[in-house]
Amino acid sequence: MNKPVTIHDIARMANVSSATVSRVLSNSSYPVSKELKEKIQRIAKESNYIPNLLGKQLKMNSSMTIAVIIPSIINPFYSSVLFGVEEVARQHNFTVITCNSLQDPALEDEYIRTLVEKQVKGLIISSISKDKRLLKSLLDRGLHVIAIDQKIEGEGISQIEFDYHKGGAMATRHLQAKGHRQIGYVTSKIDRPSRRSICQGYLEAMQSAGLEPMVEESPADEVYNAVYEFDSGKRLAGKLMDRPNPPTAIFACNDMMAFGVINELSRRELQVPQDISVVGFDGIDVGQMIHPPLTSIKQPDYEMGKMACKMLMDMMDDAGPMFDIVLQPKLLERKSVRDITGD
Repeated sequence: MNKPVTIHDIARMANVSSATVSRVLSNSSYPVSKELKEKIQRIAKESNYIPNLLGKQLKMNSSMTIAVIIPSIINPFYSSVLFGVEEVARQHNFTVITCNSLQDPALEDEYIRTLVEKQVKGLIISSISKDKRLLKSLLDRGLHVIAIDQKIEGEGISQIEFDYHKGGAMATRHLQAKGHRQIGYVTSKIDRPSRRSICQGYLEAMQSAGLEPMVEESPADEVYNAVYEFDSGKRLAGKLMDRPNPPTAIFACNDMMAFGVINELSRRELQVPQDISVVGFDGIDVGQMIHPPLTSIKQPDYEMGKMACKMLMDMMDDAGPMFDIVLQPKLLERKSVRDITGD
């Protein structure tokens, strides 16, 4: 394998010292003749020389890299969050390292350790780990962190949250307003703050209307893969529809799961919304591309990413105070819910 070209290689080709090459390629003010400067730059270009930025950062005790840890890039919600982060990072000449924890707390901790070893300057994280001791120890050592999506209890960390409880209640009440009384809820394992809050919003809206909740939850021991949430939606919808008194509407904890619900209903030759209504959660763009377009609770994913990165940039410049922001849900009313009040 060919080794990367170093400044020492360029120095030998130009018949100058390594220090001279370093001064030219770093745009130092040290006086070097125009002819020699152009010669060194030409050799560097022809040799496909790539500066060792990590080494430079370590020497200068500075970094122009931030990191993002998310549960899954497969879910378009997190893809949009990342897009917002990268847009702001580029404007500030920062590069972004993205890590997928794949819903695995141990992998999340491993990534955090690796990123600190690489001396990233800041971290944006949607943490799914219950044990926050490692993250909090790094906060105490000065790592700049913005928590998104999942709340992290404790001091010294800025949060961008979403009112999941309100969103869960909003979706349920929308179905109730359309005449539905038998409303099922399908959810991934309720093992993190967002999922607990959505479910609680659903339960309270059902109970306040005097209705019996119908909840189906994924088991904790499932293996996560690319179609995990879609498959979970299919399986949990099947369980609801196999009940003696099946629902007239199903609310899913995220849009990917709602797509699985619709797929299972179609397999059973049930039409949405004529036979059964479906509501998702996240409001990802794909939801308006399927048939029928999915009614969903919108989270401002792209905006959340931009806001998180802007806050991180301010923190790293020592110009940003600590924030705990709670973003509000919005109902995207499309075509997957039928009004049965007149039936």
